[in-house]
Amino acid sequence: VLLEVNCETDFVTKNDMFKELLVKIGKALVANKPNTLEDALKVTVDGDETLETAINSAISTIGEKISLRRFEIFEKTDADVFGSYLHMGGRIGVVTVLENTNDEEVAKDVAMHIAAINPSYVTREEVPEDEVNREREVLKQQALNEGKPEHIVEKMVEGRLGKFFEQIVLLEQAFVKDPDFKVKKYVADKGASVKSFARFEVGEGMEK
Repeated sequence: VLLEVNCETDFVTKNDMFKELLVKIGKALVANKPNTLEDALKVTVDGDETLETAINSAISTIGEKISLRRFEIFEKTDADVFGSYLHMGGRIGVVTVLENTNDEEVAKDVAMHIAAINPSYVTREEVPEDEVNREREVLKQQALNEGKPEHIVEKMVEGRLGKFFEQIVLLEQAFVKDPDFKVKKYVADKGASVKSFARFEVGEGMEK
């Protein structure tokens, strides 16, 4: 499970009680596999109290607002491997699932790459068609504004779309540890494939 828990100050993140709470929440999520945040807060920990009660109890002791913001639960078979990586003391967290390998080092390398480069999708096929069409339109206008003749604009646009995919698609990106290879080749050379990933950055999308 990858989870984000918010508090108000960095000071609290170093508190042992807060760290224990994170472990407690993680274990409860994996054991119960809730689908929503609402369901998650109702699951029980240590036999009787709910996750919500455990969080409230920590709040009253620590004296600072603490909230479970989001989580994602991952599953794998014995033929797959989890890769996880925490960056900057947990400011960025990544979990990835690689199929057809048990090599944790490879999975961790992919997770580190995701932390650094921040792709949005695993494959080109996952990118929604309307997102691709929007980008295609923007690139077309750019090419026309550069005064390029209509008949070569289409070819130029397809070429530049490749760059667009490299920005957002994991497998199309130059591997951060060895930019001579794309992630796709690095993983394939190990006989593996990337099934899924999630990358959380603390506070992203929240108004300050």
